[in-house]
Amino acid sequence: VQLQASGGGLVRAGGSLRLSCVASGDIVSINNVDWYRQAPGKQREMIAHITSDGYTNYEESVKGRFTISRDDAKNTVYLKMDSLKPEDTAVYYCNAYIRSYSSDWRQLSYWGQGTLVTVSS
Repeated sequence: VQLQASGGGLVRAGGSLRLSCVASGDIVSINNVDWYRQAPGKQREMIAHITSDGYTNYEESVKGRFTISRDDAKNTVYLKMDSLKPEDTAVYYCNAYIRSYSSDWRQLSYWGQGTLVTVSS
């Protein structure tokens, strides 16, 4: 199983980006998926969470601006980011709990490689 995060880039304050997290491999099911971010000199923090049945939760600083969603037919989770601020600048990572045939249906945690979001003022 592999997890690929993409969609980062340079955007001006107030702009929008949509990140994608695509899972590939011998997947049986994808359970919870989280988006994290790590700003320079800071610890990695979880900012958005989605369960297999679509329940979502957000870190306070992104609530109302970011939206997490999933398309299970495409094994993809999205993070739509609106009203971006310079303090949103960070490397963004996705983390997914996935059952696969090669793991004997055990649920394992996988990380994407990270995608850089830079918000200019």
